[in-house]
This record gives sequence, C-alpha cells and structure tokens, in this order.
Amino acid sequence: MLEAINHLRRTDPVLAEIIEKVGAYRIEFREPDFETLVKSIVYQQLSGRVANVIFGRLVNAAGGKLTPENILKLRPARMRSQGLSTQKTAYIRDLARHTRDGHVVFEELDGLADEEVIERLTTVKGIGVWTAHMFLIFALRRTNILPTGDLGIRAAIRKAYGLSDLPKPDEIENLAERWHPYCTVASWYLWRSLEPNANL
Repeated sequence: MLEAINHLRRTDPVLAEIIEKVGAYRIEFREPDFETLVKSIVYQQLSGRVANVIFGRLVNAAGGKLTPENILKLRPARMRSQGLSTQKTAYIRDLARHTRDGHVVFEELDGLADEEVIERLTTVKGIGVWTAHMFLIFALRRTNILPTGDLGIRAAIRKAYGLSDLPKPDEIENLAERWHPYCTVASWYLWRSLEPNANL
C-alpha cells in the first residue's frame, strides 16, 4: 500500500495533505458474501447508527445468520417490523431469490472484472452502481474503484478542493485521472477527511 500512498502524494498535493492529516491507511474489509450485500442495502440512505440497529434486528429475526433461505422464511411484514422500508424489504428478498436460484453466485465474483461485477449485481432490484462500488471496495478489495455517485466523496472533494458546488461525476473523473490505479485508496482518504472515525 506504500506504493499507492506515495503515488497519491506525488500526483496530488491536496490528497498529500489529507494523507498527512488522516495517517495510516486502515480500510476495514468485509466478507464478499450475501450478508455483506444485504448490509449494503440496509445502509442505503441511512445514518450508520440507525442502519446498524436495523441490521442487527434483521440478523436476529433471521435466526442469527443471514442466508437467502433464512430471509425467504421471514414474512415481509416481519422484515418491515425490524425497521426496514417496504422497498428495502423487496430488494433484500429479490437478492435472496437471485442468490438461491444461482443468478448471483458470490464465489464467482472475485474472478470477474470490475465492470462484470457491476453488471451482475445491478440485475438485482435495488442494487445500483453505488452499492456495487461499495461491494467492490470493501468486500472484493479492488484498488481502483471511483464511486462518483457517493455523496461523501462529492462533499469531501468540494471541501478539500475549495469548490462552490458538489462536483458532478464527470468532474470527479477528470480530477481522479491522476489517482489511477489507486482510486479506492484516494476515496478512502477522502471519506476519512470528512469523518475521521467512520467505520470504513
């Protein structure tokens, strides 16, 4: 990882300052499995604290382990009573069916290119490019992912680079040209620049 950090320091003085302030790169990885993807769906558009409570309740309701079978045994009303919206309940059940029926095979994802992973995952209702990006970064440990649609990344860039508005995806891509092939590392530092104690 030293090579990545040196590259970012050398090519981008703004990131060099952030790296200096944040310190060592300590990304927290998750397992590339069904449970991790369910967690990503639960966390969409919620604060981490609230999402964590809902996720914990869902795991308990499913008998302590999230598997496609355990999710599909739960009635939608029971899932909603744990704090999930109707929409997220439908998304998680759709993912469970896709996984059970072999349309999403988690063991295969590691061998696929980034774009192929995005293509496979986004066939599931409620899994968009943002969720696929998070899975690529935190579960599949890919080092060159740039989540241009992430609000935290956009807010961090606006603050760090002194922009008046949130940057658009194409502006982020232009800025990030110098970060390749370590966009994930740059993204992690940008997130941490906004939330030093985030669980990332």
